[in-house]
Amino acid sequence: MSVAPAEIERTESESEPVPVREPDLPWVTIVHNDPVNQMSYVVYVFQAYFGYPKDKARKLMMDVHQRGRATVSSGTREEMERDVQAMHGYGLWATLQHDK
Repeated sequence: MSVAPAEIERTESESEPVPVREPDLPWVTIVHNDPVNQMSYVVYVFQAYFGYPKDKARKLMMDVHQRGRATVSSGTREEMERDVQAMHGYGLWATLQHDK
């Protein structure tokens, strides 16, 4: 013979609050302008690492040159940390942040 567990009635104040989760915003890698690297080299890096076609790589490089920065990739924090490290390996100044 089995005995069913007694049910406990909880009042509204006793229940645990449900945590509110903010939407999982993607992270982005931003490459910043610098006085060291030539424009053709930045285009090369964007093509070699990200696999961007020459036109897209050139447009991103022009954004870096004219606006001072460009968002070059987006994804999870871990992916963007990897991309930032790769840009540093190529000698480019890069950072990551939450996309807005």
